[in-house]
Amino acid sequence: MRAMVLDRPKQPLELRDVPQPTPGRGQLLVRVNTCAVCRTDLHVVDGELADPKLPLILGHQIVGRIEEVGEFREASQHSDTRAIQAAPAFSVGDRVGIPWLGWTDGDCAYCRSGRENLCDNARFTGYTIDGGYAEFAVADARYCFPLPERYDDVEAAPLLCAGLIGYRSYRKTGDARRLGIYGFGNAAHLIAQIAIYEEREVFAFTRPGDKATQQAAKELGAVWSGGSDQMPPVKLDAAIIFASVGPLVPAALHALAKGGIVVCGGIHMTDIPAFHYVDLWEERRITSVANLTRRDGEEFFEIAPRVPVRTDTQTFALEQANTALDLFRAGKLKDTAVLVINGN
Repeated sequence: MRAMVLDRPKQPLELRDVPQPTPGRGQLLVRVNTCAVCRTDLHVVDGELADPKLPLILGHQIVGRIEEVGEFREASQHSDTRAIQAAPAFSVGDRVGIPWLGWTDGDCAYCRSGRENLCDNARFTGYTIDGGYAEFAVADARYCFPLPERYDDVEAAPLLCAGLIGYRSYRKTGDARRLGIYGFGNAAHLIAQIAIYEEREVFAFTRPGDKATQQAAKELGAVWSGGSDQMPPVKLDAAIIFASVGPLVPAALHALAKGGIVVCGGIHMTDIPAFHYVDLWEERRITSVANLTRRDGEEFFEIAPRVPVRTDTQTFALEQANTALDLFRAGKLKDTAVLVINGN
């Protein structure tokens, strides 16, 4: 099969023919139709995330159709079968989405307490497991999602990470009425739609001087938009930071009302500079978001078509993956890049 392969960080991906994978027990072989390009893919390619599987096929926002279903059997007391229990019932031909979180052991303290996103032995699609920059991918059936029929394959792809991780970040803000979003890219665009649907007030922060994105945020329904170097007109109840820029943390913290929370929604961020304790005092909080849980996915794919959440995309062929990554890195993508591999 054709695949774009990363041999080592800080080098372009190479298009090559590689063996088609075979599904093992509890796995699905998926014919990849589309795969969205994520900032995390850039972090892997640029060497900002340590110890990726190499050589590696990137991509963790995968939409495709099941070609083959691996063996399933009833769970027993043995760890290898416990890991495949509760897999959803899928059939050949079903459309599925494959996200970042690709496997957990189901047995560590985190998995047993409903925090599988923190599993000690978790594996990740397009990072420690080969992903979707290829014609076929193999995935653990437990971590595949049926997708709402409302979305075609291109529209659905960005929901698998920008949507899911964004939704987990959003839910961590609780019932915050005034929500600041720093870094108004793909995830922010999707989650702002849910926040506005739920009648929150959205305050959008962009790169200083980015008037086009600020105007787009207002057209989406934000009550205010401005540069990340500005203070909002009122104190915020919560802020989500999607940009991987550490200095935004104290900036967002300074904009919070008492008891507010700053949620860092990225897997990588530059160093956070020192800030005054008075900005943290009065029970303000800072938290990160790690990965996702299946419950996050179930909730998100239930609410997304009701809003309905709209994705804006720009398509590329598989062999144009390096072009898409370069444009993303340079900040020249207006919409989410989606690789179209086997078509809709």
